[in-house]
Amino acid sequence: MPMPKDTAALLEMRNRNIPKGAFNVTPAFIREAHGAVMTDRDGRELIDFAGGIGVNNVGHSHPKVVAAIKDQADRFIHTCFHVAMYEPYVELASKLNELAPGDFPKMTMLANSGAEAVENAVKIARCATGRPAVIAFDNGFHGRTLLTMTLTGKVKPYKYGFGPFAPETYRMPYAYCYRCPFGLKYPSCGVSCADYLETFFVGNVAPEMTAAVIAEPIQGEGGFVTPPPEYFPKLQAICRRYGIVLIIDEVQTGMGRTGKMFAIDHWGVAPDITLLAKSLAGGLPLSAVTGRAELMNKPHVGGLGGTFSGNPICCRAALAVLEIFREDGLLARAEALGEKIRLRLEELRNRFEIVGDVRGKGPMMAIELVRDRETKTPASEETKKLVRICYEKGLVLISAGNFGNVIRTLMPLVITDEQLDRGFDILASGVEEISAR
Repeated sequence: MPMPKDTAALLEMRNRNIPKGAFNVTPAFIREAHGAVMTDRDGRELIDFAGGIGVNNVGHSHPKVVAAIKDQADRFIHTCFHVAMYEPYVELASKLNELAPGDFPKMTMLANSGAEAVENAVKIARCATGRPAVIAFDNGFHGRTLLTMTLTGKVKPYKYGFGPFAPETYRMPYAYCYRCPFGLKYPSCGVSCADYLETFFVGNVAPEMTAAVIAEPIQGEGGFVTPPPEYFPKLQAICRRYGIVLIIDEVQTGMGRTGKMFAIDHWGVAPDITLLAKSLAGGLPLSAVTGRAELMNKPHVGGLGGTFSGNPICCRAALAVLEIFREDGLLARAEALGEKIRLRLEELRNRFEIVGDVRGKGPMMAIELVRDRETKTPASEETKKLVRICYEKGLVLISAGNFGNVIRTLMPLVITDEQLDRGFDILASGVEEISAR
């Protein structure tokens, strides 16, 4: 079947052949993308503040990533690491073991997606501890497979109609200071949300039954909820007290997104297991589970793996990404970018009552839109309109949060200052427009 010549016909073809459940944020069909700009089939340029949902930290089609992909494709595409090994897998695992937080021996296994990384981390924790239970958090997102959607805190659209869910999973409140689930204020609260884990053990699941606690350092789909400095050290101390594995899900926060290679470094905590995906391989499907060697080595031979896990092309792309961070000073760029973004978002809060909160770290920032700053009523419909208005003006945004009222910044770290300013000018114009309605 020949492809349609115009976008409208292509969209009609999409709707006939692809289920509506596979959602689309914009109606655009992209022809090419470089750096922080996408060009659609009609030749229209779009500044990208979505980054493929946090996948394109080094930018679209980075030349070093493209070169690595082409070189590996010329050599071989697939053998299955479990059948015939290859160097890129081993080299990448070694580098991630060096980079990941923690001054202790580590091991890494590779998978295909963030959800697979979470699944394998839970398997490892259960095998190592001999315990069944896993504790996750409200507002958290860990994937769309049976276990990971069970761990996820939002019902619609992620869980609605897809039950029953995986057993021995529990969820407790997170450190959402703007909407504190305990009705307290930081810092007078003493970060009691972390201490609550001890109380949680009493009425929900015993610590002796708990294999792992899993958390995002900054909740991605949950709205870039960012805990205070004391939160993770407290959480880790409780986990250590009971021999519980602390799993930190860096699928969206990792690979420089917060100005540090791993977001958890902002809290000075070394997790027992750290998870990566999204921007790890510059746009190719690859994830990593990196953890304490004694934990990672507990599963028996054949207990971990997957046919496509750690594909050689993906591994070469990931090695190129690490090279870009090192040789191009991308972490320093991310830190500077974060300062610019925070200033622009603070300006929006100062100008518009609809902007209730600004939060995040480094370039991983967000604004929460509310109809009233006192009641904090979520401005969900206004947020939808803002995303549409900005798209029409040439800026791609994605929303987040359990109420869909958060705008997050996931632009490639290689975005130019001119592109950044142009994008924020569009965003400001859009916020002004929805505020006037």
